[in-house]
Amino acid sequence: MNEVLTQLHARKSVRVFLDKPVEAGDKAAILAAACAAPTAGNQQLYTILDITDQTVKNTLAETCDHQPFIATAPLVLIFCADCQKWYDAFAAGGCQPRKPAEGDLLLAFCDANIAAQNAVTAAWSLGIASCYIGDILEQCETHRQLLRLPDYVVPAAMLVFGWPTERLKAQEKPRRRSMEHIVHENAYRRMDAAELEAMLADNAGPRPYTDWLRAFCQRKYNSAFSREMSRSAAEYLKNFQR
Repeated sequence: MNEVLTQLHARKSVRVFLDKPVEAGDKAAILAAACAAPTAGNQQLYTILDITDQTVKNTLAETCDHQPFIATAPLVLIFCADCQKWYDAFAAGGCQPRKPAEGDLLLAFCDANIAAQNAVTAAWSLGIASCYIGDILEQCETHRQLLRLPDYVVPAAMLVFGWPTERLKAQEKPRRRSMEHIVHENAYRRMDAAELEAMLADNAGPRPYTDWLRAFCQRKYNSAFSREMSRSAAEYLKNFQR
């Protein structure tokens, strides 16, 4: 594999960082790579919040499912799906724009997350690790106030960055699913119970598959944080359904 492919396969999430800052030049390179990402109609339907205030980091560590490493991460970026700035530009230019709707938000989410993944890839190439924090979508009311988000801006992803420890660099990356289950040719192919088990059984390890699956369902899919994420998403969507 070439160097780009090698790094894409090697990259893994890291939640423990060295007590070492991400220097200004590295941060600038990461942000420049994010802003170079593919984007719908070259609109860049996102805004990146560079969280430098330690008080805000401390709050996010609590509101994003009580994860202390967020507060100590050298670099914290929030990628917002932003339907506000173009709407404001159109209105200011006398274009009589319609209100942003659900399709606009979905497109902005795509733009924001593509930019976020560019940032992740750029950071890894510099030796800087990262971790996605999906919990930023939770607690809509709190995060709106904390980050001063207007009606048509929604936090799509938060990323924390830092230098990984030697132990974490050596740690094996979790295996992904087999390609035969992930890549469907020409059309979606719904899998039966046997194939779904074949796809997921590796995750169960020595445990019986059904025991692992039920526990995972309760811990993730049926969890309180998952329900809160859906509640917050619905709250954000209200402004796009007028």
